Amino acid sequence: MPKLKSNSGALKRFSLTKKGKIKKKKANLSHLLTHKARKRKRQLRRGDYITGGEAKHIKRLLPYL
Repeated sequence: MPKLKSNSGALKRFSLTKKGKIKKKKANLSHLLTHKARKRKRQLRRGDYITGGEAKHIKRLLPYL
């Protein structure tokens, strides 16, 4: 059986932890930062995890992670 292709867009955006959780970067930190609060920008720097039904979809896009 041939190898499955990973979705290249998902491969760039998500990574898997050792426990199997999916890590992602938070949005809204690329431009127009002057009007955003310092606290908000600081919290956006931290990564986040995808849980629940969405995680199933992402894992289907990344068969070998």
